Order: sequence, then structure tokens, then C-alpha cells
Amino acid sequence: MTSLAGKTLFVTGASRGIGLAIALRAARDGANVVIAAKSSVANPKLPGTIHTAAAQIEEAGGRALPLKVDIRDEAQVRMAAATAAEHFGGIDIVVNNASAIWLAGVEKTPMKRFDLMQQVNARGTFVTTQACLPFLKQAPNPHVLMLSPPPSLDPRWYAPHVAYTIAKMGMSLCVLGMAPEFAPLGIAVNALWPKTVIATAAIAMLGDSVNADHCRTPDIVADAAHAVLTKPARSFTGRFLIDEDVLREEGIVDFDRYAVAPGNPLLPDLFL
Repeated sequence: MTSLAGKTLFVTGASRGIGLAIALRAARDGANVVIAAKSSVANPKLPGTIHTAAAQIEEAGGRALPLKVDIRDEAQVRMAAATAAEHFGGIDIVVNNASAIWLAGVEKTPMKRFDLMQQVNARGTFVTTQACLPFLKQAPNPHVLMLSPPPSLDPRWYAPHVAYTIAKMGMSLCVLGMAPEFAPLGIAVNALWPKTVIATAAIAMLGDSVNADHCRTPDIVADAAHAVLTKPARSFTGRFLIDEDVLREEGIVDFDRYAVAPGNPLLPDLFL
């Protein structure tokens, strides 16, 4: 399978950034995309809403279902999964993309930020996957994809921002457990992480610490996700993948097209 035509993707946090890029790549195949995100009203600091994303997806050739969902709310997630399955006739793919970030040490991390990251990243991933599971069981080539790093116990990734690292590793540990649990059902569970920092609105909010001219665009993650989600689910599961490595295996050797400013040195992403 090389196309996602006719497939239904349930993508969390798809109103902007990497989630939207993955949605648009699928839309170009003619996929159905459920945009499960909180942003229903425009925010000058974070451009993009579920409605602007839906318009872009349909313009790209897909079918869109924008759903206002706070993935911290179990009832909202379950309702969204049921609505999506009824609207499109099932769910083939879940992309757990939604994530909260706060890059600070213990002393400078308010508990509300700690709680937000655990609720969105690890718990949100768990409840979204759980809610979609009955529909994935019925799909012919079902995939679950987490946007999370290879699991690590290296202290250098915990010391600068332990709360965020715990939250992201929580998503990765879901892969570690769900992949073998779902294998008998034929459901693939994998993780994908960028080799370099990706220029998104979330990164822009970090201020001057990251210069976008040393980043890649979300398109590289989207193309890598497409490659993963078109693989046979029964034989391709339980992997922690890096976007550039995935695309190299697909025969891509020119990565300049993904650079915000081709020729500039690139910033390596966290956890690698």
C-alpha cells in the first residue's frame, strides 16, 4: 500500500504544525481526516483552528471533520471517536500528535504546567488510543502513531526539563506496551520523532532560544509519517523511528527541500 486514499485518520492537535502537516499529506491522497483539537477560535499567538485546518484539508483533496476536543477530557475524546467513526464509517489510523511543552527545571515549573503536560502528552495519548481501539480493531490495516522520542533513561535529557521529559517518555512507553498488546489484533503501534528541530508555532513561542533558519519544516515529519502509515500493520510495529532515517529507507537523499533556510546548519532535536 502506497496511498492513504479512503483511509480515516484521527489526528490530535491537527489544527497547526506537525499534526496539520501530517493531515495535509494524507489529504493529498484523498484521505478522511478528523481534526481533534482545542482551537476553534483564532488566537493571534497560535495561528490555525480546526476550521482553517478543515478548509486546507479539503482544498488538498481530502475530506475533513473538525471536532473541538480537549484530550484531557475523557468524555470529549470518547464522543469524538464515536462521532468520527459514524461520520466516516470507521477509524483506520490514530496519530497522537497533541503535546504540551514547558522547557524548565524543577524550580521554574509551576505545577499547573506539570499537570498539563502529563494530562495532554501521556494521558491524552492513552485515552485517545483507548477510545479509538474498538474501531481500529475493525480496520484492514490499522496504525497508531505517537509523535514521541526513543525511550531513554539518560540523565542529560531529564536534568534540564524533567517534567517535559517525563511527559514525552510517557508517550513512548505507551508504544513499548501497546505494540505487543495490540500485535495479536494486527494493529501497528509506532513512534516517530524528528532528527532536527521543526519550525512550528509552538517553537516560535519559546522566544529567541530557537532560530527557525536552523530548523526544518513540518513536511519532513509528514512525509515520514506517510511512509510509516502505509506499511503493513502486522509486520511493522513497535518501532521508534527518526524522520530522516525513515525517508532514507524510502530512497530520499535530498533533504534540502525540508530546510527553512537551505545550507544553514541544523539544530538537532531533543532526546537524540
